[in-house]
Amino acid sequence: MNWKTIFRSLKNRDMQKRVGIVLGLIVAYRLLAHVPVPLAEPTKLKEVIDSVVSSTDFGGFLNLLSGGALASFSIVLVGLSPFITASIITQLLTKAIPKLEELHKDGESGRRRINQWTRLLSVPLAIVQSIAFIYILRQTVLAGNTAVLDNATPIEWTVAVLAMTAGAILLMWLGELVTEQGIGNGISMLIFAGIISQLPSTLATLGNSLTDTSKDSLHVFNWFTLPVNPTAFWVSLIIAVASLLVLYLLVKINEAQRVITINYAKRVQGNSSYGGVKSILPIKLIAAGVIPVIFAVAFLSLPAFVGQVLKASGNAQYLELANNLITWFQAPQPGQFTGDTLAALVYPASYFVLVIIFTYFYTGIVFNSNEIAENLQKQGGFIEGVRPGLQTEKYLSRTVNRLILFGSFVLGMIAVLPFIAEYAFAQAGITGLQNLAIGGTGILIVVSVALESLRQINSRALMVTYDDYK
Repeated sequence: MNWKTIFRSLKNRDMQKRVGIVLGLIVAYRLLAHVPVPLAEPTKLKEVIDSVVSSTDFGGFLNLLSGGALASFSIVLVGLSPFITASIITQLLTKAIPKLEELHKDGESGRRRINQWTRLLSVPLAIVQSIAFIYILRQTVLAGNTAVLDNATPIEWTVAVLAMTAGAILLMWLGELVTEQGIGNGISMLIFAGIISQLPSTLATLGNSLTDTSKDSLHVFNWFTLPVNPTAFWVSLIIAVASLLVLYLLVKINEAQRVITINYAKRVQGNSSYGGVKSILPIKLIAAGVIPVIFAVAFLSLPAFVGQVLKASGNAQYLELANNLITWFQAPQPGQFTGDTLAALVYPASYFVLVIIFTYFYTGIVFNSNEIAENLQKQGGFIEGVRPGLQTEKYLSRTVNRLILFGSFVLGMIAVLPFIAEYAFAQAGITGLQNLAIGGTGILIVVSVALESLRQINSRALMVTYDDYK
């Protein structure tokens, strides 16, 4: 990463405009996260929802991904989940339906049509999820609090659903506007901003636990005493060291790549010769970036969400199924590791497998071996020792599959590492780490998105400062 080039590019008016637009859109998103749904008196509604969010890991998990929108019951509560789900569906259909695959290969016009269908599919998904959130709120969260929603009418409930749906569509639009600026993926950057926005409250909670010396203080070799909680201090130190190691590993994994040398045949036309040069084809270890993690998290949130809806329905026939879905498909609390260990392992195991599956799936979309082999053959390029055409395609596919096998496994291990740490702490009798897994997922997304965004910013910076090197 060339930081000098990036800082020099900030003097360029076009670069300043792009960065300013992205920052403005992120600020707009954060402001929308504090606009409450027009349903009841905002202060009383927030107090009730805060108590529910803090009582379950599922609520905390959704609140993290929505950037605090759940705790404030914002109009962007549904978030980007409908668009992510629609993207998964359309990409699966692109691979399954030959006509859609041909349309995808048509170039920018074909991809634009597929993106338009993805947007249209996001609308009904947003409506369904908005209704489900309102239904859960009405049946379970506020069922006994008649003072808050005593005067709510069906029209007000309908307006609330429409507001949440409009918020989801507006968020999707903001994400696409960010992507158009060419300095990062809009959807990933909005999720990044939502997670970062929770950092001050997390640090405040950590600071309160460190300064809580009601039981004991930290004694350093019996020489002097520090006004910090000893248990919280050592746990925080271990987590900080582990986070730095994971951060270093994530950076290395994201930056790792296999470089393939491409040779171009020398051609003579008249008195001029063309080609006869070498180029490189870099293949990243994890070409899909952070998308597999985001897809896996979104996919895993659906079963627990369905369980919440079934539980809210009050039907005794589905009560056992609802409780099982909620128990299995939410981040397990440390206390579960000492009890029903089998139930606690369902979520981490599913998370690990889904990260691997989505890494393979999304890499197949962003890296098309057949298309690359055809383009190389048309341009007169070849890999040394490999025949152009079909053999080149097989070679590239084999190379990518080997990289994905290792890369996806490492990415999956990093994703479930916080669960392993929770299990170790639970066995050691250390408590107070209920949100460690949630924080681990957040770190994984934040680091990957930051690296990808910096890479795109660096590419844009090289473009706008090109004339400086002439």
